[in-house]
Amino acid sequence: MPRSYRYLHYDVFTDRLFGGNQLAVFLDARGLPGKTMQSIANEMNFSETTFILPPEQRGTDFRLRIFTPGTELPMAGHPTIGTAFALARAGVLEPARKEFVFGLGIGPTSVSLTWDGCDLTFAWMTQHLPTFSDPIVNTAGAAGALGLPQAAVAGAGLPVQVVSCGLPFLFVPLATRRAVDNAASNFEAIDTFFRAARVEASGVFLFSHERGGDKATVYSRMFAPEMGVAEDPATGSASGPLGCYLVRHKIVSPAKAGAILNLQGVKMGRPSHVHVSIGVEKGEITSVRVGGEAVLAGEGTLYI
Repeated sequence: MPRSYRYLHYDVFTDRLFGGNQLAVFLDARGLPGKTMQSIANEMNFSETTFILPPEQRGTDFRLRIFTPGTELPMAGHPTIGTAFALARAGVLEPARKEFVFGLGIGPTSVSLTWDGCDLTFAWMTQHLPTFSDPIVNTAGAAGALGLPQAAVAGAGLPVQVVSCGLPFLFVPLATRRAVDNAASNFEAIDTFFRAARVEASGVFLFSHERGGDKATVYSRMFAPEMGVAEDPATGSASGPLGCYLVRHKIVSPAKAGAILNLQGVKMGRPSHVHVSIGVEKGEITSVRVGGEAVLAGEGTLYI
């Protein structure tokens, strides 16, 4: 007899259906080996699928494993936020609770919660303090890997750089939102550039801080074809280091660093609003948080 595994389907970093980033959350993954979890994530074919397990580390409340269709991740943003909403929906997190701790591949990760009565309305995850690589000199190569002219990168007047708050991403600033929309996700071109520039990163995060008719601080896209994700509608694990990049390069002042908004996924037809809060004291980054909302889209049962 096959065993049944219940899952919830959420749209994350949005307040409405069919926006944000899709996520499947398996509420009780006991008995599933990692190889089977990977097969399930490939079957679901969302950017990520999460599996909740009993805690393995002292000081944590749950073990959370996160898989893309192609690999397991040590941490990720929209899976952490979306799984918090799933636990609340399942009644595992009681409304009076303000904080809990996931055991992720990178270690304990705290999540703070905001409630409206019995409904969870917002969740923040804490990320590691940032590390910055040296800027990459070959901006023409970065532009070419994205199918863009060099002017699209050079016109931004900012460095191409790898930044990590637990997961490294290559940040490519672009002069305009149009350039962001015109970029192409090409696995071979991106892989060739990474090899030539000796870049080790989970994906390419391209953005512009050109203002539009919205409240967003930046307008962005993220390509990670090597992980089986041609394009991601919302990337929380990149949004923390994005906020740090914006502060480091003085695009956002310390006074406004606690209220950064990343608008991602518009080109895909899945607009996502990723909130970023960077703590700054005496010019140094002291905390990194990424947060947002999530909407239940459906639920189901998988038989294995």
